[in-house]
Amino acid sequence: MIPIRLNDLSRAAAVLIAIAIAAPCQAQSLEKISIVIFSAPSLGAFMPPVIKARKLDQANGLDITFQERTPDAYTAQFNSGEFKVGGSASLLTVGLADSRGVKVKYLFNLFDFWGAVVTSRPEIKTLKDLEGKQLAGARATTNYVMFEFFAKKLGVDVSKIQVVNTATPGLVGYALANRADAVQIWEPAYTLLLAKKPDMRTLDMGIETTWKAFAGGSRIPYLGVGAHSDWAEQNPALVAKLYATYKAAAEWIAKNPDEAAPLLAPGASAEDVKSMAALIRSNERLAMSLVPANDVRKEIEAVYKAGIDVGYFPAMPSSETVYGKPIP
Repeated sequence: MIPIRLNDLSRAAAVLIAIAIAAPCQAQSLEKISIVIFSAPSLGAFMPPVIKARKLDQANGLDITFQERTPDAYTAQFNSGEFKVGGSASLLTVGLADSRGVKVKYLFNLFDFWGAVVTSRPEIKTLKDLEGKQLAGARATTNYVMFEFFAKKLGVDVSKIQVVNTATPGLVGYALANRADAVQIWEPAYTLLLAKKPDMRTLDMGIETTWKAFAGGSRIPYLGVGAHSDWAEQNPALVAKLYATYKAAAEWIAKNPDEAAPLLAPGASAEDVKSMAALIRSNERLAMSLVPANDVRKEIEAVYKAGIDVGYFPAMPSSETVYGKPIP
């Protein structure tokens, strides 16, 4: 038997006590944030699985809980202040909240705009052909409102389109079942849809040409992270930590598309996962583009003007909706 000296036991006990004390302190140092997002598949739900799987929130001193909601529920619960931070903060919903007296800020951009209308009906060849037809769409989303903007610019009378409103997860189902003449959809649902039904046709929305004529540029900030103004003003350090967390997720996804794809499409087929990885590599339609809101203020104002153009809100949203403090 090896003799154990008393001072050895004392040192061991001291180490164990130090570990026991340090562990809870480390856990308590993580600041908890509850963020409401759209249900998957959606861009708001794109990065959260990577953030949690790779513990990127903890690496930046946060413990984030992501709460999924439908677009209508998201808007109601975020605008009411039930959730102070929203991870599916599309610009037009931020502007609409401001027009209704809700003080909110767009903190940083995650994705630029891309949207599409798909159909299996041979008689529908252009957006103009949607007049008198049935279109499935998520009307509460900025993506749908931007579709209306581009459709109007192409001479479509959107009032003549019969819109079947559905939550974002239902759009793929409508398209697969051919339950509507066309479906308004965006990434990542678009890629998952085409993996299952590659014969779907995509109608030309004239996005690049129309936007250049309207705004004088090509970039369309679209969806990011927003917060109530009081929360953002009181927590600039947390805003910076949130930005660092999402930035780490965006960089890891871009560098590791094959590893990221299964996390972003859990339970999906091998073909779906392969398509998701290709979407990340290209980034043309995904348009992942992380940038502080203040860095694209001019472009954000152009999106607000598009909202006015389609009557989504009556006046230009306040410049205060763009988070102006520097984000390290």
